[in-house]
Amino acid sequence: MEYNFREIEKKWQKRWVEEKTYQVTEDDSKQKFYVLNMFPYPSGAGLHVGHPLGYIASDIYARYKRLQGFNVLNPMGYDAYGLPAEQYAIQTGQHPAITTVNNINRYREQLDKIGFSFDWNREIRTCDPEYYHWTQWAFQKMFNSYYCNDEQEARPIEELEKAFAIYGNEGLNAACSEDISFTAEEWNAKSEKEKQEILMNYRIAYLGETMVNWCAELGTVLANDEVVDGVSERGGFPVIQKKMRQWCLRVSAYAQRLLDGLDTIEWTDSLKETQKNWIGRSEGAEVQFKVKDSDLEFTIFTTRADTMFGVTFMVLAPESELVAQLTTPEQKAEVDAYLDRTKKRTERERIADRSVTGVFSGSYAINPFTGEAVPVWISDYVLAGYGTGAIMAVPAHDSRDYAFAKHFGLEIRPLVEGCDVSEESFDAKEGIVCNSPRLDVTPYCDLSLNGLTIKEAIETTKKYVKEHNLGRVKVNYRLRDAIFSRQRYWGEPFPVYYKDGMPYMIDEASLPLELPEVAKFLPTETGEPPLGHATKWAWDTVNKCVVENEKIDHVTVFPLELNTMPGFAGSSAYYLRYMDPHNHQALVDPKIDQYWKNVDLYVGGTEHATGHLIYSRFWNKFLYDVGVSVMEEPFQKLVNQGMIQGRSNFVYRFDFCGKLISKITLKSVSDNINDEDLQQAIDEAKSDSLYYTVEHSPTIFFSSEKYIDFKEGKITKQKLYDIVSSKFSYFNEIKNQYGTEVDISSITLTPLHVDINIVSNDILDEEAFRNWRPEYKDAQFVHNEDGKYICGWAVEKMSKSMFNVVNPDMIVEKYGADTLRMYEMFLGPVEQSKPWDTNGIDGVHRFIRKFWSLFYSRTDEYLVTDEPATKEELKSLHKLIKKVTGDIEQFSYNTSISAFMICVNELFNLKCSKKEILEQLVITLAPFAPHVCEELWDVLGHETSVCDAQWPAYNEEYLKEDTINYTISFNGKARFNMEFAADEASDAIQAAVLADERSQKWIDGKTPKKIIVVPKKIVNVVI
Repeated sequence: MEYNFREIEKKWQKRWVEEKTYQVTEDDSKQKFYVLNMFPYPSGAGLHVGHPLGYIASDIYARYKRLQGFNVLNPMGYDAYGLPAEQYAIQTGQHPAITTVNNINRYREQLDKIGFSFDWNREIRTCDPEYYHWTQWAFQKMFNSYYCNDEQEARPIEELEKAFAIYGNEGLNAACSEDISFTAEEWNAKSEKEKQEILMNYRIAYLGETMVNWCAELGTVLANDEVVDGVSERGGFPVIQKKMRQWCLRVSAYAQRLLDGLDTIEWTDSLKETQKNWIGRSEGAEVQFKVKDSDLEFTIFTTRADTMFGVTFMVLAPESELVAQLTTPEQKAEVDAYLDRTKKRTERERIADRSVTGVFSGSYAINPFTGEAVPVWISDYVLAGYGTGAIMAVPAHDSRDYAFAKHFGLEIRPLVEGCDVSEESFDAKEGIVCNSPRLDVTPYCDLSLNGLTIKEAIETTKKYVKEHNLGRVKVNYRLRDAIFSRQRYWGEPFPVYYKDGMPYMIDEASLPLELPEVAKFLPTETGEPPLGHATKWAWDTVNKCVVENEKIDHVTVFPLELNTMPGFAGSSAYYLRYMDPHNHQALVDPKIDQYWKNVDLYVGGTEHATGHLIYSRFWNKFLYDVGVSVMEEPFQKLVNQGMIQGRSNFVYRFDFCGKLISKITLKSVSDNINDEDLQQAIDEAKSDSLYYTVEHSPTIFFSSEKYIDFKEGKITKQKLYDIVSSKFSYFNEIKNQYGTEVDISSITLTPLHVDINIVSNDILDEEAFRNWRPEYKDAQFVHNEDGKYICGWAVEKMSKSMFNVVNPDMIVEKYGADTLRMYEMFLGPVEQSKPWDTNGIDGVHRFIRKFWSLFYSRTDEYLVTDEPATKEELKSLHKLIKKVTGDIEQFSYNTSISAFMICVNELFNLKCSKKEILEQLVITLAPFAPHVCEELWDVLGHETSVCDAQWPAYNEEYLKEDTINYTISFNGKARFNMEFAADEASDAIQAAVLADERSQKWIDGKTPKKIIVVPKKIVNVVI
């Protein structure tokens, strides 16, 4: 029977749906295993072959664990809210809900064709009110909670209200936006609004003033990863830094727990290190600096308290409130201009950019250790969110301070004996301290660090700061609170209404607050977010919602929050909802959560290392604190799949915009003519029609096989000119017509991307190219010796703009889903990025056909027999089982596929058709190629799915070698090989080697000094 992959794959995809093969329920009799993919944002372009890479990798593992007897949860859904759909709606007027559903349907169609074992009964969509009900619910829980630093957990905000009424906030150790102090009497005397303002300082979900990436053209705040080089990734619109009142999540309160949790999970060291750096824990001291001739003072944070005597200037972040307070009238214009420039750069860009910029504020600060007045500067290398947004600069011992001091000519004062700071700063934390204080000046304080090691000096200074009330010892984190507001339409609505300007939560029983319809998806004329256009919310009219304490009805009307939540809101706890997606009473039933616990294997891209993975870990820890999640860490093991890159093809266009200069006009001009006279001669030539500019030439494409190295000088412009002249009449016609020489200085070869679908093995289909690009229908091609046009190629990101996108549907149609699955894994290790190249896919397809041929002959004869397997067949099979079992656990799928190919070749050569062998082979291959394996499992007489088979165990007895091939060497040089029994004694091996007639040639009548036998490897005869 012919291997008809199209019929086979349609048959089994239909049967899997009908028989609910992949639906899973909780089963206490089985050990659970939860596999999860980072779910996709469904774009209108659909999937390309790079998208399924991680899904295929996780699907193989999910199928493997099921075969091992685990109860496997492998769900899928859609991250359906976001800016792309909204921008498309703005451009076309089509509602984003419509385009999102269309995109989802397209994705689902493509995913189904590839044969994934997803339990689609658990599908979620973040734009579904049934789903974002629980995002809104979690937000309300955060709003009604504070973080207790003593208990290291979230606690109900009501606890604070009760404590404030009795004790005020004296002794309170809670995460907050700013340190404030008040008594119980002061609290009790405050109005409701004043109390709410104080509580906002402690809430985990809070309203706060913060710097954001503001894009006026898009009318919304953007995340850092949505901004590239100062413009929005979508649309390329200008983005500036702007202070706005936004909803925020107090992620920073969980910084230490986020660090500690990394020690309990199985993530790569590199990913853990990325998160550690992002969280940025540092131990140091906060120190107060007074402003000269002012009552103002400000705080700095430093990890190097030992360097206080080396401070030669201070630096403020451009966003700091101190900038306005410390800028003198004389400096205001210059400072304002600098601030205006800085607004156009994101914090991420400022961190990455090492260029030096800054402006003097006009003010000075007093160093509390030396009494010196040091200048206060403003520079964008200081960030408002880290520490206090102000730093003391010690240029001798910090590279960025050093660059700044060098650029602006500021003092550099070394504090370590023997260090050389003439060319660069001395950043090492080893050495003996000096100049602390300087011996040539009267000490301002009674602290001396001279002679101490740096480590001793740090601890001594921190102690001094604390004892003399100059500040406090503190642990600081780089991690910021998450900005949680977006001025967009297509997102989760906030379940918030306002009374007297303060936010309150809509009653929980009234959730979800559904996203209303709007006439426009742009901000309102008065600058409100798009939701300001809503004329009807879920219950009432005109930008307002009817709200009452117990129930939303028609009694009291208050304005609603018009911002929506960001994209990460819906993806932060989705793994919990997959466990219990149809529960209308809770995010997840506690018993179900107790069964599945958390994700055992999470697969996704490295681009989410500092965004999604930080936020989802924070979100889950909060849910753990409030008793919803039974596990504090959501993702136990994480694998980052690499990217499948596009293999782009190019044609090389010959471009010539040269000049034709009259020999007659220039002949009379002296060789030492100056530029002015030369220009006059040319102008005269033009007026006499003897000088012509060639603006257009016939389109000629050069084949890359011969001319790709043009830019590297391996083919000159003269050579290109000669080739064109010899093959085409173009230049000759010019010469004949004008009698002029051609200036070829402006000849270039311009690479143009070409659609890879009209290229095969880098050979261009010229007719298809002319049809694809009609403007080149008359183009001429310079071929190679075989008369073919060879395209150039490069590995780039797979993108529609580069015409290198490969649609998986085309691969499935031509080769089948099983071939696509195996080929994507065969390209290289899952974690590595690799280029897509269809040139090698035929080999994988031939392998599956050869595998099929073990069951059926070319004449459709069924070959499988019940004969017992031979020793060689068992050895080949169990060698494969051992290899694949180990490889799957290590995600080394590419080497597994090589092992499959070797095994099938061996069995084919052995003419193996034993059911005993083939059954185990089918099970082992099933996770990789499920369709063909289901078909052959059925052919073998099984009534259940191959998914319900048992993963085979390898038997070491079958892997033992009966004989060993020894390399026979003489004086260390290999000469020939001999076979010996695996248990052959060393003496017998030596005797056999000496008796072999081939040995006599190398011994040459001499007596060997000794014979060395390395067991199971080599025999070396020393002569």
